Amino acid sequence: MRVSAKSDYALRALIEMAVEREDGRPVSAEELGRLQEIPHGFLQAILADLRRAGIVVSQRGQYGGWRLQRAAGEISVADVIRAVDGPLVSVYGLRPESVTYNDSAAVLQHVWIAARSSLRDVFENVTIAHLSSGDMPEVVTRRTADEDAWQTR
Repeated sequence: MRVSAKSDYALRALIEMAVEREDGRPVSAEELGRLQEIPHGFLQAILADLRRAGIVVSQRGQYGGWRLQRAAGEISVADVIRAVDGPLVSVYGLRPESVTYNDSAAVLQHVWIAARSSLRDVFENVTIAHLSSGDMPEVVTRRTADEDAWQTR
């Protein structure tokens, strides 16, 4: 699986909003970009995607900026990835259940759907609150405790 720069930057910006602004005060895009080394133009596009998805809200004015629209514990990693990149798994731009194969390759659809299920198991159960506190849910700690998970192949 590839994690896009867009998803990575989006998650990093949201973590900053949750960590730096526990009181809910907005944080400027400039500050978010500086803290996480995210290019300003790219960050603006990401924030617009997150706003359209109902994850962040912008506030204008002297004390304006960006803040979470919902509680950090209500925003999952899956929500963020879907907001900026679309479906968690796609095959040639299609959802796995929409892909068709000839008889000998039809089993591939099951592999793609199983992969999506595995990703959902983690991404839908990890929230911005988990990320900002560093207190990971069991679905992450169990998997990362396995030394094999850290090995590249």
